[in-house]
Formats: sequence, structure tokens, C-alpha cells
Amino acid sequence: MFIFFDAERPSDSAFVERVWRCHSEGGGPFLSVASSHWELVVTRLKGDTYVTLRGPETKPREVFCPPEGEWVAIRFKAGTFMPQRPIARLIDGRDLTVPASKRHFRLDGSTWEIPTFDNAETFVSRLARAGILSRDPAVEAALEGDSHALSLRSAQRHFLQATGMSHAMLRQIERARHATNLLRSGVSIGDTVHEAGFFDQAHLTRSLKQLIGLTPARIVRDERQLSFLYKTGDSRRVQDQPPTTRGGSHAS
Repeated sequence: MFIFFDAERPSDSAFVERVWRCHSEGGGPFLSVASSHWELVVTRLKGDTYVTLRGPETKPREVFCPPEGEWVAIRFKAGTFMPQRPIARLIDGRDLTVPASKRHFRLDGSTWEIPTFDNAETFVSRLARAGILSRDPAVEAALEGDSHALSLRSAQRHFLQATGMSHAMLRQIERARHATNLLRSGVSIGDTVHEAGFFDQAHLTRSLKQLIGLTPARIVRDERQLSFLYKTGDSRRVQDQPPTTRGGSHAS
């Protein structure tokens, strides 16, 4: 282990799902697993400061972590988006690093004070008041189980624009992350199949290989350093929703 997660907390903001911070004591490769949410990440490394808009990821990717770095991240709720910057443009590693100094950064033509772990919600409220952030209530309704929220094709396109992915893809990612947390906490592979809502063990294995980058057995053995896999409200909701497909390019 060379990445250490120092603190994380859920948020009561309408826009923010979670805030976390971590540091590295060494360097090396780790697996950045699939994630259905985008984040604003502050990096401090060798005296320099970077602010990055990091998009959702629909597949795992190997990332190199530099030594002696510090990070603070604001993880936005699904449905929080930037009207001037489509989330789809940030997806799968197409992150955007914006100009920054030690205390300030530039975003959409304005200068902003770099947020901290403690004042993240205040910072986000300012972005929302300035129109840089917005919230799509239809996405939240769909995640809460409203069967009519995505019944129209136009509504499904709206979900895609607000999150960068389809509703089905988001559910698959959250289910895979939930299963990974279960396995890492000591739940057996068989019980994980049932608790996370997979058809069978083969379905679980396909999903985890596609979205986490490891088989269930390798996750149990804790073979690789993974990106932060905290429990979320979305992962709890998908437990009550059965899988929708066994095949196709997005089968999990």
C-alpha cells in the first residue's frame, strides 16, 4: 500500500456526494476502477498545485501515483453537471487540468479560491450561484426508482447528457463497486452474488473483470492497490434493482 486515504465524509449538499482526501508515501501503479461520478480534484505535489476535473470512468485503467503527493477531492452526485462543459467530454480518462496557483485557479473565465476538505460545500454553493454547476432532478428521480423518469427517449438522452453515461451503465458500475466492497469486507463470493444482485458467479466475474479490472478471487486476495471504494447511496439503491441484461457490449 502506498496510497493512504486519510478522511472521507458524505455531504448534505444537493450537489456533492462525498468529500475525501488522501496522500501517498511511495509511488507506483494502481487500478483506477470504473466510477459513475465525476470529481474536482486538488493535487499538491512537489510544491506545485493542480486542479483537475476528473470525469466518470466506464472501465478500469492503470494509473501511476507519484510519491509524496496530497489530494483533496469533491465527488459530485449523479445529475450534477456543468452546463458549459458536457460531462461526456471528461469520461474515461479525458480529464481536464485547469490553470492554478497555490491558492487560486481559473474556471470558466473566473478566478476561484482552491477548496479544502472542510469548506467544499461552501465552495460548491458559490459555483452553483454563478451558474457553473447545475442539478438535473430527473436523474435523481431515476436513481430513486421512478419508473417513469426515463420512460421517454428524450429523457434517456437527458440522463446521458447530465451524467456522461446511460442509466443502465451507471447501475452496472455501482453494482460492481458494491460487490467489490462486499468481497473486501470478507463476504464470500457466493453471498456477494446474491447480495449485489448478480445472476450467478459467472455474471459477477464478468462484471468485475470489465469494471474493476480483477476477478473476485483476486479482489479477495487484495492483490492490487485500487482507487477509493467508499460506500455510496447509489450502491445501496442498486441492490433493490435486478440486473437488466445478460449480454451485449455493456453486460456486467
